[in-house]
Amino acid sequence: MLLFFGGMLVVITVLGSAVRTFILPRSAPDRLVRLLSVPVRWAFQVWTWRTTTYEARDAKYALYAPLSLLALPVAWLALIGLGYMAMYGALGEFSWYQAVELSGSSMFTLGFVLPTSAPILLLAFSEAGIGLILAALFIAYLPAMYGAFSRRETLVTMLEVRAGSPPSAVELIERYHRLGRFDHLHELWETWELWFAELEETHTSLSALVFFRSPRPEHSWVTAAGTVLDSSALIVSLLNIPHDDQADLCIRAGYIALRHIADYFGIKYDPQPKPTDAISITRPEFDAAWEHMTERGVPLKPDREQAWRDYAGWRVNYDVPLLALAELTVAPYAPWTSDRGLAQRVRVPIFRLR
Repeated sequence: MLLFFGGMLVVITVLGSAVRTFILPRSAPDRLVRLLSVPVRWAFQVWTWRTTTYEARDAKYALYAPLSLLALPVAWLALIGLGYMAMYGALGEFSWYQAVELSGSSMFTLGFVLPTSAPILLLAFSEAGIGLILAALFIAYLPAMYGAFSRRETLVTMLEVRAGSPPSAVELIERYHRLGRFDHLHELWETWELWFAELEETHTSLSALVFFRSPRPEHSWVTAAGTVLDSSALIVSLLNIPHDDQADLCIRAGYIALRHIADYFGIKYDPQPKPTDAISITRPEFDAAWEHMTERGVPLKPDREQAWRDYAGWRVNYDVPLLALAELTVAPYAPWTSDRGLAQRVRVPIFRLR
């Protein structure tokens, strides 16, 4: 009986994992999914160890999320088969080889092995039903995921028009100044506030999306998020233009989204940072950006010291989650986002098993 209940526990664990991954409409980290994903991650780290160019590494990592997603139902079905094999064997009517045959025949509805008693028949029916349900859930899961991916990437691609490639907050500000479009920033902040809200919802409930890479190697949802957050923080702190509260809302939506995604992956950060806490952007980098915008005629506030304090006070809210997610997703180069590491500031785990 111990073997029978052990097999039943394996089946129940897999079903719980499938429900949390495919059905539950909220962030629900699953230990089994994380445990199955770790070997795939390690394999890709070994595969890309000697890769010398980012483009080659990006081409390899583009396969990571799809293969991880494909490996998930395969592992689930294998565990389901193993659990039922244990239950068939525990009933004592089959040898272990025959239990394997019956489990595979039932799960894939092949029917080449017939049950020999009512209890075995009921188990075979339940296994066939579970196999079909898992396949149907996985098929239904993909359109939702790729729909969210498409909506995410539309704005990521559009950002290149405004912020260049790689995206830069300073470049975005200069282009809006050159085109005389500072009065259109309100619409930009509204659009990206909605983008951040959907990002938070989809990238925690459909967590594989975090690792789906953009169609172009120089694009990334992480660097796009960092560029928009830095753009709004710099404009609020530095520019001598009328203040727009929508920029504040955009920054808040952005750092909340990044924090919740970081929470899902067990990334540590200070949830209540002080405005005076250290950030990864140095004062010389800030001063260089100030001088660059001054040369381009961008209207800046007269008090540079206060502008630095204001910018640092905004940046501290998203600095660690942003850089950690850039490292976790192997994001392409972008200034002030993926061009600096977190080795001395925070540990970025592959996955934290909960």
